[in-house]
Amino acid sequence: MDTQEMIDLCKKHTMYTWSAGDAVSPLPIARAEGCYLYTPEGQKILDFNAQLMSVLIGHGHPKVIAAMKAQLDELIFVYPQTATAVRARLGKLLADITPGDINSFFFTLGGAEANENAIRAARLYTGRHKILTRYRSYHGGSYMGLSLTGDPRRWPSEPAAPGIVRLMDPQPYKFSFGATDEEKTANSLEYLEEVIMYEGGQNIAAMIIETVTGTNGMLPPPKGYLEGVREITKKHGILLICDEVMAGMGRTGKMYAFEHYNIVPDIVTLAKGLTSSYFPLGAMGVSDAIADHFRKNVFWGGLTYNSHPVGLATAEAVLHVMMDEGMIENAAKMQAVVRREMDELQRKHVSVLDGRVLGLFGMVDLRKNSKNEPLAPYNGSHPAMAQLGAFFRKEGLFTFTRWNNFTVNPPLCITPAQLREGFDIIDRGLELTDAAFEG
Repeated sequence: MDTQEMIDLCKKHTMYTWSAGDAVSPLPIARAEGCYLYTPEGQKILDFNAQLMSVLIGHGHPKVIAAMKAQLDELIFVYPQTATAVRARLGKLLADITPGDINSFFFTLGGAEANENAIRAARLYTGRHKILTRYRSYHGGSYMGLSLTGDPRRWPSEPAAPGIVRLMDPQPYKFSFGATDEEKTANSLEYLEEVIMYEGGQNIAAMIIETVTGTNGMLPPPKGYLEGVREITKKHGILLICDEVMAGMGRTGKMYAFEHYNIVPDIVTLAKGLTSSYFPLGAMGVSDAIADHFRKNVFWGGLTYNSHPVGLATAEAVLHVMMDEGMIENAAKMQAVVRREMDELQRKHVSVLDGRVLGLFGMVDLRKNSKNEPLAPYNGSHPAMAQLGAFFRKEGLFTFTRWNNFTVNPPLCITPAQLREGFDIIDRGLELTDAAFEG
């Protein structure tokens, strides 16, 4: 099948996510290896976003492929009410590597399902129904996931599920460059307490947060914020759910992003990097108290592919590769390289507003004038951003441009030379956004 036939048939017979089909221009990919994708014609493309921030160990790792093949020979599928060796091993492995008393896991097929089940578990455990969430958040494309989400992707699916209460984030959309972390944290925690007062703490089952905000900014929380949230939620008997679907599994330079902030949530949700996207799998991890509750009380949740053996075997192999090959440590080490490159972009290009990175979790924001107004408005676009995205694609760099930003989330196995390769393309591309700068 030639490339054009592949594209035409995909567009004719399949639907694409978050898109009108006629507007989609699919990227044709024939194979992938390490940090690179390859088109059918052999064009080499540097994967600077690990696809959906998810192929953490790089593409095509032979040890993971071998483990998947071995599981296919051993046991492909059994229904969820069985015990399997791979389920036992992965459950214990996750308990061993997860801080605190999170020792029990419920396996799903992805992050949205993990978050749905986290909300169900919180409501069943507490007997309460309200859920606190934040505006600069994304928690999945399912109905409940979008109800929890704050960004505009939720709008077409509204009205949302009942009981959702949204909060402002500690980092305003229009950056408050003059505000200190201490000021942001103090204001946010005071506001959180006030919302709890208005909603009634006795009615609130949980607060769900992305530990580090993902697609809505790659925003690490200000100093002291998560510690304060943890203290307030405990005081009111509100469970804290950390959505680590994107930030977890080594992305930030630690296995879990919440390890940067000296807290342990009541529930953590995982997906994406858990299997490096080699196979669909998500997980909800719960504290011992919650696990003990559901040993005596029914957990009213289930799905056909819960604890799918091939997914579990994939996750087990991915975690061992990640730890044995020092990829989490590499993510922490490469943070300094990315930081230097971002700083250099800001020095050279008048259109660069700000760059943020934690481990290999990064984003660069672009501005249209010296007042630091975003190049594109909230949930909007700008011709220069479209030009920048087209330039990246033409020059062999895969990453996402959205609104006024682009992402820097490569696989955790990336080298300094490969990072500089990507930033060289970005450097040249930013001439397009500089030309749109209004002064």
